[in-house]
Amino acid sequence: MRKGLKFCHHLSSCGMAAGLIGYGFLLLKAPQDHPAQLADLRAMIALLSNWVLVPSLGLALVSGLLAIVVHRPFQDLRWVWVKALIGMTLFESTLAVIQSKANDGAVLAAQLAEGKGSREDLQMILASEWTALYAISALVVASIAIGVWRPSFRFSAAKGANSAQA
Repeated sequence: MRKGLKFCHHLSSCGMAAGLIGYGFLLLKAPQDHPAQLADLRAMIALLSNWVLVPSLGLALVSGLLAIVVHRPFQDLRWVWVKALIGMTLFESTLAVIQSKANDGAVLAAQLAEGKGSREDLQMILASEWTALYAISALVVASIAIGVWRPSFRFSAAKGANSAQA
C-alpha cells in the first residue's frame, strides 16, 4: 500500500506541476487583441484548472496524508509535517485564488467577446493570477525540494530520548 500511495503522490505531483506550467504558458500566450480568441483561451485555462490542476493537487494532498497514516515513521519526521502543511496551504490557495481567477477570467473574457465586459476587470484578474502563480509555484518547488531532500530532523522529544539512551 505504501508504494501505491507513493506512486499516486508522485504522479499527482507531476500533474500539479504540469497544470501550473500549462496555466502559465496559456496566460503568456493569451491573445489580448482578439476578444473571441481570448474567451476561448480563458475557457481552456478554466478547464485546465478544473480538470487537471485541482484534482492533481487534491490527489497529492490525500495520498500524502494517507502515507503519513500508513507509514508510522513519517509521523515523527518534521519534514513530513512541513510538507503536509505546505500541501494544505497549496490546496486552499489553489482553490481560493487560481481556480476562482480562472473561472472568473473565463466569464469576463466571454462577456468581453460579446461586447459587454470591461477590459480593465480582466487585466486586474490577469495581474493577480501571475502573482498567485508565482507564489503557488514557489510552494510547489519547496514541497518537492523537501520531499527530495528529506532533512533528517526529528522532534526535540525524540532527540532528547535518543541522547539519553547514549
